[in-house]
Amino acid sequence: MPAPVSTFSIRRLIVVPAVITFAVTLLRLVGELQHWSPRFFSREPGGAGAIIGIVWLVPIFGVYFATRLNQAGHGPTSRGRAIGFALAALAVEFVLVFTMFKLSLPIVATIVLSNLASFLSLGIAYRGWPELAKVEVIYGLTARIPVALLMFVAMSANWGTHYELGPPGFPQMSLVSKWFVIGLLPQLSLWIAFTVIVGSLFGSLTLLFQKRRQVSESASHSSAARGLGAHP
Repeated sequence: MPAPVSTFSIRRLIVVPAVITFAVTLLRLVGELQHWSPRFFSREPGGAGAIIGIVWLVPIFGVYFATRLNQAGHGPTSRGRAIGFALAALAVEFVLVFTMFKLSLPIVATIVLSNLASFLSLGIAYRGWPELAKVEVIYGLTARIPVALLMFVAMSANWGTHYELGPPGFPQMSLVSKWFVIGLLPQLSLWIAFTVIVGSLFGSLTLLFQKRRQVSESASHSSAARGLGAHP
């Protein structure tokens, strides 16, 4: 049985993804401040699915982390279990957030409760492949803590970027309160859960396809060997 993944090993694994993610965050900020194409650098609340954003890196690095861990002998006990728990976590997260918004609570209460509820989904995903989930949590922190700090600066300076905007109907609040509700709390809860769930799902699915490819390659090698044996 391989030894548990150490914190030092995780740091070595995530250092390049963390640097890339930080660079994309800075690029996104510059693009919004310079009013570049909204399709790539949207300044609407939530980012409006802009093409340049660190959210799109989550599945990519999920595949990378999963492949590296599996090669090092830290793969899941069962690929089906890893995929199943990731899918279950995704479903639970959807239901929880949908329910919170259907309760018609004040917008601040809805945001806070939805973010806190995401820890449940994170816990479910963690059970499927703990080694990968641990890596995703630490990577998520390296990705999201800079964003949380950036949001505080943006809100203080009123830059006009998406980093300082709340959802429609968000009330006027003090700087610190606003930052906590739409900045710090979501970055350290909902977005960490998203990183773990989506990263685990894509990473686990990748191993499933890799297994099929390995089986196919093994069959090809066996056929070739038999062919060589028949014709010395």
